[in-house]
Amino acid sequence: MSVSDIAHRPRTTAQPSDYKTAAPRTCDPDSHASTTATMTSTIMNSSTSYLSSLQGAELPPAALHFLESTITFLHQIPGSAIVLRYIRSSYQNDPVRSLVELLLVIFAIRYLTSPKYSTKKDKIVPLTEDEVDELVEDWTPEPLAAAETEFERIENEKRPVIVGPAGPKAKLAGSGRTVTNLASYNHYNFASNPELTQKAIQTVRTYGVGPCSPPGFYGTQDVHMKSEADIAAHLGMPACIIYAQAFSTISSVIPAFSKRGDIIVADKAVNFPIRKGLQISRSTVRWYEHNDMEDLERVLARVVKEGQGKPLTRRFIVTEGLFESVGDMVDLPKLIELKMRYKFRIILDETWSYGILGRTGRGVTEHQNVDPLQVDMIIGGLAGALASGGGFCAGTEEIVEHQRLSAAAYTFSAALPAFLATTASETTYLLQEHPEIIQTLRENIRAMRAQLDPRSEWIRCSSSPENPIVILTLKPQHVEERKLSMKDQEHLLQDCVEESLANGVLITRLKAMPPALGVAEKDLVKEWAPAPGIKVCVTTGLNKKDTEKAGTIIRHAITSVMKGKKWQKDRQQ
Repeated sequence: MSVSDIAHRPRTTAQPSDYKTAAPRTCDPDSHASTTATMTSTIMNSSTSYLSSLQGAELPPAALHFLESTITFLHQIPGSAIVLRYIRSSYQNDPVRSLVELLLVIFAIRYLTSPKYSTKKDKIVPLTEDEVDELVEDWTPEPLAAAETEFERIENEKRPVIVGPAGPKAKLAGSGRTVTNLASYNHYNFASNPELTQKAIQTVRTYGVGPCSPPGFYGTQDVHMKSEADIAAHLGMPACIIYAQAFSTISSVIPAFSKRGDIIVADKAVNFPIRKGLQISRSTVRWYEHNDMEDLERVLARVVKEGQGKPLTRRFIVTEGLFESVGDMVDLPKLIELKMRYKFRIILDETWSYGILGRTGRGVTEHQNVDPLQVDMIIGGLAGALASGGGFCAGTEEIVEHQRLSAAAYTFSAALPAFLATTASETTYLLQEHPEIIQTLRENIRAMRAQLDPRSEWIRCSSSPENPIVILTLKPQHVEERKLSMKDQEHLLQDCVEESLANGVLITRLKAMPPALGVAEKDLVKEWAPAPGIKVCVTTGLNKKDTEKAGTIIRHAITSVMKGKKWQKDRQQ
């Protein structure tokens, strides 16, 4: 038949009579019962035939009786016919699977019925009451912290206590003396600003003293979002996120982005919060000499060479703007150059430089004329120069949003109190609108340094000229000449602090955590440790004349201690 014949073949229409209507299916109880009986009879017959075959296998009478009773018992359980049919068909098709399933059933029964601990009394050694008392007396709990040394005990007993506001002039408890306070980070005297105080009071009356909830769970308020926007605009970054604690900011940001297998290259002089972040991240840490860009380049080149042919990992450079334990400043332009050359990301901690460096206090990026967008993450604290609390991390939108679910301190800590957020916004505004206060602070810094470093034969200043935290350490020649250990230097400098307080100027000693307490044992920084020093915090709350006078008192106190014989007697004891 051709295609044309098929195309012209007449069509036929189906008639209703051509279809047979199927009879409807009904559920007959008698039929269902007969079916069930038939299935049961089949199972019973198969079981009977199975028992007959076992009798022919000459099994012991006891075993045969056990099998008969077991099969009879199984037939009394509802649904046993289905289970037995499944076992028989499964064993015929795949006996190995049946064996595995049997073992799993036995294991599950054993696991569910076994006790959580061994109750066998033969493993318990009986003790008398005297033996129990002896063991209790011999037990010594491990201390949560190291025992206090004699030097620390004496220092704590002599530690001054301030009564009232911690302004440029502070009143001491006990004696009631008023002293010049150069031990506070209140560099711009914002803590005594009546406008900021009134603004904080209004915020407390509106929002309460605290949100009592994490930021992601009813803790975020409009003042928090405004503070984040204000800080981001001040820094020139796309976005910002604020934390409730300054310490936990950097220690949470690092683990949020760097994980096990990633590589971090860090300065040996980074502060303790950074070291905790490195430890928590479990990343591979490579150290370079403090502020040595040549050594940094050597470490970066080695990391890149070691990573050739291996899976790509995240790589970061972690450093500070102004170093907490040394006081000097990072060379950011050179750091940016190395970052671009070796394809690293930068995490910059500006806890001590934000609000201090630059014409409007934007930090080291403004001070060294560096585009802030070239820095991947800028971290800072709000509890220092801004007289507020908490910390922040500024970066791109992606970096900020990632932290809202990945940073532990942001996710699991209560949000920053609202009045601290408004204080941070107000102080940021004051720095931008009144840059002259930054200039006043720098003039006082120069006045203080002029009375100390060049005029004292005993100490030198390691801080950057723009750093209001003036860190003073003993000159190396005196340390070598007198063979002073680290503890000897700490004792001497503590005597200098006490002598200065006796003459009306309150300062403090530099106290930094040892590197061994900040990193894992495999990452110990054995080649570097912060030198003992004195911290002098300059403030705009004093005029230039008062600042010079305070510097002179500090210099004379150091000279008096270094030329005296008291330190020799203490050392012999």
